[in-house]
Amino acid sequence: MTQNPFLKGFTMPDIEYIRAEIERMRTQVHSQRGEIRQLQKAAISTISAEALLDRMLNNIDALCAERDRLKKEQPGPCTGKVLGGRRW
Repeated sequence: MTQNPFLKGFTMPDIEYIRAEIERMRTQVHSQRGEIRQLQKAAISTISAEALLDRMLNNIDALCAERDRLKKEQPGPCTGKVLGGRRW
């Protein structure tokens, strides 16, 4: 985790933490959708449950964007010629 100089004692989440959080939230979304289906079968209003689901999906989208940003910042595999390598 990287240290933010403006927030003492607070560390920014790393990419692995964000990936785990996305997976955890996707599991919650799956459960929420099941609960919405149960409410619909019981003819109970699902407006507030659907609003919660929408907020959850927006949070996942934000985490995915942060994950993608962090992924771009990571150094990629080396490309180009190998110096001092064998020539066949």
